[in-house]
Amino acid sequence: MATRHSVQDMMRLMASKIRDTAASLSDSETEAFLSAIQSAERIYVMGAGRSGLVAKAFAMRLMHLGFISFVVGETITPAMQQKDLLVIFSGSGRTKTIADIADTAKEIGGRIALITSNRDSKISRMADVIVIIENQRDQVRDETAEFEIRQMTGEHKSFAPLGTLFETAAMVFADACISRLMEVSMIDEKELKNRHANIE
Repeated sequence: MATRHSVQDMMRLMASKIRDTAASLSDSETEAFLSAIQSAERIYVMGAGRSGLVAKAFAMRLMHLGFISFVVGETITPAMQQKDLLVIFSGSGRTKTIADIADTAKEIGGRIALITSNRDSKISRMADVIVIIENQRDQVRDETAEFEIRQMTGEHKSFAPLGTLFETAAMVFADACISRLMEVSMIDEKELKNRHANIE
């Protein structure tokens, strides 16, 4: 009979994995990422699947801090220009649709910041800034189509859905970056509330 774990046990295990991920983060990589955010004219964010949801949440938080941020693919997102930054959340760094857009961004003259668990990938070779936030991911036979395969098959191999904690770690990392940017910019909660949606 399979071992059963409580939701609380799963949360504690995930929390321990997040602590391990935080301990493995590179100071130079995180500082380079924050510097890229602060120096960008405008910030575009993107990701596929659940990573895309993390990207959208990050774009919203950046807007709350006063940055000009957009989500790639939304109808109101303007054309990218030089000095703009594209922030990509991609565990594999190989999702074809994301890689194609990254290639276009480089042709335009934009900069690319990649949040990933794979330093050796097509997108990482294009990126100006890379942050590695996880070291282990379940492998699939064709990593170039990882996202599409996981979406179609619902593949999962470990205690976390879809076999990875990348998206959870990415969300925590993104929120931690927002907290750090608040400190650096000396922005308080009142300023954030002034930019929060008020017509919902």
